[in-house]
Amino acid sequence: MTQQLPPFPSTAEPELTGVRNFRDVGGLPTVDGLRVRPGKLFRSGHLAHATGEDAAFLASLGLHTVFDFRNAADQALEGPDVELPGVRNVNIPLSDPADGAEFWTMVRNGDLDQLRDLLGDGRAAARMRAAYRSIVTGRTAEHSRVLHALAEDNMPALMHCAAGKDRAGLSVAVVLMAVGVERGAIEADYLKSNDPHRRYRVRRADPSPDGTSPQVMELLAPLFDARAEYLHTAYAAIEETWGSTERYLSDGLGLSGPTRDRLRERLLDG
Repeated sequence: MTQQLPPFPSTAEPELTGVRNFRDVGGLPTVDGLRVRPGKLFRSGHLAHATGEDAAFLASLGLHTVFDFRNAADQALEGPDVELPGVRNVNIPLSDPADGAEFWTMVRNGDLDQLRDLLGDGRAAARMRAAYRSIVTGRTAEHSRVLHALAEDNMPALMHCAAGKDRAGLSVAVVLMAVGVERGAIEADYLKSNDPHRRYRVRRADPSPDGTSPQVMELLAPLFDARAEYLHTAYAAIEETWGSTERYLSDGLGLSGPTRDRLRERLLDG
C-alpha cells in the first residue's frame, strides 16, 4: 500500500503566473522505505511565458539543468524558455503525445463535425495510448541520456514539455521507476496534472461559445487529461517489450548497477 505522504511546505508549490503544472516530486516513497529528496527534481509545463517573478523563483531553486522535451514545432508555437542565470538548458525532443502538426492544426481550428471525425468514438484516447507506448519503447536513448545525466549529479533539475503532463510526465515516471519509487506514488504524482490550477490552457482559433462548446471540449478532453490508463499503457509496453521493469532499466536504458546506485544516492533521502 502506498504510504500516506506528509503535506509539502507552502513554498514547494508557489503561485506561478506564467508557468503551469509546477511541482517538486520530493517526498515520494520508495518500495524500500526511502523518499525522494525535496529540492532535487522538479517538473512543470514550459517556461516560455514565465514572468519576472516566476523566473526569480525558479532561479532561487539552484537549478543545475532544465530538460526541455518539446520539439521544434512546440517551441515555434510557445517560444523558447526564459533564460535562467547559471542554468544549463538541455533540449531532448520526444515524440509528441498526439503526433503531427496537421493533427494539432485540426485540434485548434476544426469545427465540431471535423473534431468528431478526428477524435470521436474513443479515437482521441486511443491516440494517446499509442503515443505513450511509442515514447516508452522508442525513446530509450533519450531517457537513458537523462538518467545518466542525473546520476552524474546534474541536479537540481527541472523537466518540462509543453503542458508538463505527457512527455515530462513519462520522463519523471522513468526516473522514479529507476530509483524504486512505489508505482502507486508515481501514478498519484502523474494524476496531479489534472488539478484545475495546473492544467494546460486549450488553444482554439475560435474562442467563441461555439468553438469552445461543451461538446468540443469533451472531444478534446482525452488529449489534455492525465489518465491512469495512459500510464498503464506505458507499463504494459515495458512488460511486453522487456519482460520486467528491471530488464527495461538494464537492457532498454543501459543502466548499470553502479549508475543506479549513484542515482539513488543523489536523489533519495535515507
